[in-house]
Amino acid sequence: MESTIVRDRIFLSSPHMSDEGYEMQYIKEAFDTNWIAPLGENVNGFEKELAANVGSKAAAALSSGTAAIHLALKAAGVGEGDVVFCPTLTFSATANPIIYQNATPVFIDSDYETWNLCPNALEDAFEKYPQVKAVIVVHLYGLSADMDKIMQICKKHNVTVIEDAAESLGTYYKGKHTGTFGDYGIFSFNGNKIITTSGGGMLISDNEERIEKVRFWATQSRDQARHYQHSELGFNYRMSNIVAGIGRGQLKVLKQRVEKKRYIYNFYKRELGNLDGIEFMPSNDWNEPNYWLSSIILTGKIRPIDIMDALEKENIESRPVWKPMHMQPFFEKYDFVGTDVSEQLFKNGVCLPSDTKMSDCDLERVVKTIKGLW
Repeated sequence: MESTIVRDRIFLSSPHMSDEGYEMQYIKEAFDTNWIAPLGENVNGFEKELAANVGSKAAAALSSGTAAIHLALKAAGVGEGDVVFCPTLTFSATANPIIYQNATPVFIDSDYETWNLCPNALEDAFEKYPQVKAVIVVHLYGLSADMDKIMQICKKHNVTVIEDAAESLGTYYKGKHTGTFGDYGIFSFNGNKIITTSGGGMLISDNEERIEKVRFWATQSRDQARHYQHSELGFNYRMSNIVAGIGRGQLKVLKQRVEKKRYIYNFYKRELGNLDGIEFMPSNDWNEPNYWLSSIILTGKIRPIDIMDALEKENIESRPVWKPMHMQPFFEKYDFVGTDVSEQLFKNGVCLPSDTKMSDCDLERVVKTIKGLW
């Protein structure tokens, strides 16, 4: 009887704790001092250390990146009836908070040069909707959007800019961290991100007064009173002291994680770049990506489903590129400005496994499986 060998699963991007055990040191401190929740030194420390790392004046540690976008919109004064521009090629967590605020999203197309918000489409959107409250910019898969062009357009229209840098911690645009160009920046520490706290997010800004207000909203808007008093709508959005301890430890290995992600990308490009019909995600002189997910576009007879099915048979995880928001059942009723760039990226794109725990043997296994289709 023929036996089937089940090979170890290769993940797209899974949590990777430090070999040095930095995370446990901070967690142990929280346990030893009984500062488990709601806040504590780890929360304060994580906010200060993350802000210092990226070069921002203030940060608020929150329960998720989605919560950070939500409170950034609230801090920007976005409310019922307001229009918010949002890239269509992104995860729904970018767009959902616009609806939380009873505002109206208008989705903007990508360009092939960055896979991110297209400046030309953004200009067209402003002509169609001159009264816009905020613009959300996403740095997809660790690739920086063209921030000089985007910020020039947004400043001309005097609009608040929120950077969704959930996937781009450790990415630089012209030597400056993504997330620090706009009025607000957000990061995610979900389990699949380049560093993780198991779940959590951070809102950063140079506007310290607004960040202080965000912390207030995120702790149920509890007024300073002996009794429980609430003069504003509040949210249960603060990060716990345990989760923040994991984040402090992870922040110490961020540089190592970026280096490994870059190694993975270069391995794939070296081994697969000469195959007909494969193009890698764009690189620009001004962009230093963290290469969170190494992604490709297929232009020949081999289709994304062929690669994903072949990898899955070998117990290897891969994913399509994000399905654009304007093509989603919930969001398709909202306006879209652009052509078909985002749709083509979705139709032809594949995200390859980019787990920082992958060995060279794992990478060779992925490459061998893909090459077998040619």
